[in-house]
Amino acid sequence: MTAVSLEHTTVPADTGEVTLLIARRVEPGHEAAFERWARGILDTAAGFPGHLGYGLFRSSGGDAPWFLVHRFRNAAACRAWQESPERAAWFADCQGHHHTEIARRTLTGMETWFAKPGSTRPAPPRWKMAISATLAIYPVSVLGALFLTPHLTALPVLLSSAVVAGVFNVLMTYVAMPAVSRLLRGWLTP
Repeated sequence: MTAVSLEHTTVPADTGEVTLLIARRVEPGHEAAFERWARGILDTAAGFPGHLGYGLFRSSGGDAPWFLVHRFRNAAACRAWQESPERAAWFADCQGHHHTEIARRTLTGMETWFAKPGSTRPAPPRWKMAISATLAIYPVSVLGALFLTPHLTALPVLLSSAVVAGVFNVLMTYVAMPAVSRLLRGWLTP
């Protein structure tokens, strides 16, 4: 059973970062051939302008899928890869690898904060993401105004703003958004 999806994903016109999450099921005994193919296609994609990185996650066993992840600077870079002759060549040369695409998600912007690893469940509605982000930003902003900003008054505005942006970005990415996502999980994706 060799089935490969050659369909192109519709990538939103958003100018922000785009993450492709692709789940593929591999027939037992064909894992090594699939892994060589997957690493080849991921390495080829990495050479494209605007490609920010990739990942290959092996199956956890049984019928569980393998996951391929591509990150692109924007929708145009993602579309350039999706429509490239290089990508088409990799799919034309995958006969006998016995793998099937079973799911594909395109994540943009804040959706990547709300995507559960290993899941192909859709992201919550944007209005729920906006409320969640506001709940995460508020305490970070208050704490920053109380404890960080007073220590930056001697710096030029551009430099102090860069420090605030960097600290806020790290706190939002690694502390606030994961905490809010966990706390609101039942409401975000009932």
